[in-house]
Amino acid sequence: MNEHHYVGSGGVGFGGEAGVDVTSPIKVLECIVVTPETTALQTPAEFVALPLYDGELGVLPGHSPFIGRLGYGELRVTENGKTFRLYVDGGFVQVADGIVSVLTNNAVPAEKLSAAAAREQLAAAQARKANSPELLAIRDRLEQQARAQLRIAEHVGIAG
Repeated sequence: MNEHHYVGSGGVGFGGEAGVDVTSPIKVLECIVVTPETTALQTPAEFVALPLYDGELGVLPGHSPFIGRLGYGELRVTENGKTFRLYVDGGFVQVADGIVSVLTNNAVPAEKLSAAAAREQLAAAQARKANSPELLAIRDRLEQQARAQLRIAEHVGIAG
């Protein structure tokens, strides 16, 4: 039986989709999520959905090689009909040879996110002064992070 290997604090596609080689011998992906502190997740996967900075990418076994920049949002890993969800805080992803490697500053299981805490973070970010381009960029980043956490927390995290 395949099990997720969690360390630290840690959809369904159709054959023939763009970027998928339906003749590939790879039938299961390996998904690895690494933060500066730890390996947050290492597990086999049938499907991985990634929050890119400009949209979402779905990865099935046999996906063509890919490197992308992550945004703030929900990473979903499906195995045996069950979906595991993580909030990821930007970073990079590489898909190659059946391995989905995610490098991110922070990875939090969705069920550990608090909607109340995310709302507080959003209010604090919106209250920050932004009287220079650098401060405006910081405020925008903090707002994007808080909004992404709030969306995930309201969907599957801790209510409140």
